[in-house]
Formats: sequence, structure tokens, C-alpha cells
Amino acid sequence: MAELPADYDDLTAMYVNCTLTRSPGTSHTQTLMDKSIAIMEAAGVTVDQFRAVDEDIPPGVQPDMTEQGFASDAWPDLLDRVLAADILVLGTPIWLGERSSIATRVVERLYSASGQTNDAGQYVYYGRAGGVLVTGNEDGVKHVSMGLLYALQHLGYTIPPQADAGWIGEVGPGPSYGDDPEEGDVPIGFDNDFTNRNLTFMTWNLLHTARMLVDNGGIPAFGNVGEDWDAGTVPHAPNPEYR
Repeated sequence: MAELPADYDDLTAMYVNCTLTRSPGTSHTQTLMDKSIAIMEAAGVTVDQFRAVDEDIPPGVQPDMTEQGFASDAWPDLLDRVLAADILVLGTPIWLGERSSIATRVVERLYSASGQTNDAGQYVYYGRAGGVLVTGNEDGVKHVSMGLLYALQHLGYTIPPQADAGWIGEVGPGPSYGDDPEEGDVPIGFDNDFTNRNLTFMTWNLLHTARMLVDNGGIPAFGNVGEDWDAGTVPHAPNPEYR
């Protein structure tokens, strides 16, 4: 491997697999995610991950849904793990042209913490990098990535250039990423240059972005702190209420 432009062994990454298949069932999304994880780990990054469908994650947009009548909720503990990571990658299959229902639920539960703030008074997801991986055998990689990347940036994640990758193969019923081929010895999709290139670009851009964010203490807390806006002291953009 060529000499790395920086050290990454103090960085952490969280991969959330939003497959509909419970463990230990085969997840094509996991197969694609594993290639990105391997690049991260080879660079020294500590990687955490979970398959969301295996966890007791009720629907909703509150931090703890047991307070809304659900018997249990694994999300508060999972959120602690998400917030411990400098990088978040959401992986999802495509169903009916959209991200999985599990991916939508994860986004909703991420949103439940959107009112929390960090030590600088910014929203709690500031200072972290986010990306998306998509699998399937029907059209929609860019559509799904667009929606998920929008959600992540809206929450406060920093989105690097080319922060998504995917594989859908031939559109329509058929093999998925990582399936055994009918002929030859290369698993389906593994030799796809477009997927491999985009996945590699995404992973390294996440690493570079996280490195810059960590080294610079995140996004500067200037002009983006809620308490400052409420007080009418956001620089160069006075709150109309205080004019």
C-alpha cells in the first residue's frame, strides 16, 4: 500500500446495515459494506457495526420510545455507539425503488436526537462524516443515496464528495451482489469497476473528511449555534425578532 497521507488509527466508524434479513441470514448489503470496512480497518480505523433488523428499534422520533408506550427500546444504547463514531455509513437494499423500511426507521430514530447539542452548543451530529452504500437488483441507487445523504446532512453530518456507492446489476429479478455466478469463479458484482471505484472513493473521502473534522475540532461554532440565534447574536444575520 502507498504511504497514507495521514494517520487514521484514532478514528472510529459505525456501519449500520438496514437489510430486511435478520442474522445469520445472508445480507448482500453486508457483503458490499464489508469491502468498505476492510479499507477502513486496513487504515487503522476502529469499526463498529450492527444490523438494525436484529435490534428492538420501535418506530418513532422520540429518543426513548418506552416513554411513548413501547415495552422496550434498544435505540438509546445504539445511539451512544453511533455518537461515539467519527464516521457513519448507512447501508440499505432497494425495494420498489426506495430504501428499505428499516433504513427509514433508522433515519427517524437518528432524527430523535436532532435537538441534542454538543459541547459547543451545535447540534449533536456536527463534526462527523456520513456516507451511504446501496444494493439491489432494481433501479434506484442514486435516488436512494440522494434521500439518505440529504437526511444525514440535515441532521448535521458532513457529506464528502462522492459519498455513496452501490451495485444493482441487471435491472429486474436476478442475482444480487455477492451471489455465486452461474459461470466463472468471481462472485456477482465483485469485478464491477464502477462499484469498486465508487466504494473506494467514498471510503477514502470519508476518512479524509473525518480526519479534517477531528483535527480541527469539528465545524467551527460560529453562526450555527441555536442559543446564539435565540439570543439574537448570530453574526451578520440578526434574528428578526430582535431587530
